[in-house]
Amino acid sequence: MFKELNPLLHTQLRLAVMTVLMTVEEADFNFLKEKTAATSGNLSVQLDKLHQAGYIDIEKGFSGRRTRTACHITLLGQQAFEEYVEALKSYVTL
Repeated sequence: MFKELNPLLHTQLRLAVMTVLMTVEEADFNFLKEKTAATSGNLSVQLDKLHQAGYIDIEKGFSGRRTRTACHITLLGQQAFEEYVEALKSYVTL
């Protein structure tokens, strides 16, 4: 029997962001943009969706004179990601 896939994580960019954030303590916007090959606008929209769901925290500040946006995954986000991976396994395990 197949488990339902979380529709919020079942998009390429949001899944890529969550995958990166599962492997680091924190990632800034430029790092995520580089790792996901996303445009700034698209990444910003997808980060906002993940933040609204409570899957990531976003901290905005300054690094010198430049703005800095840092993201890290929340406990809820970790759980959602792990559940997504387990659900995905139900599709690939015979």
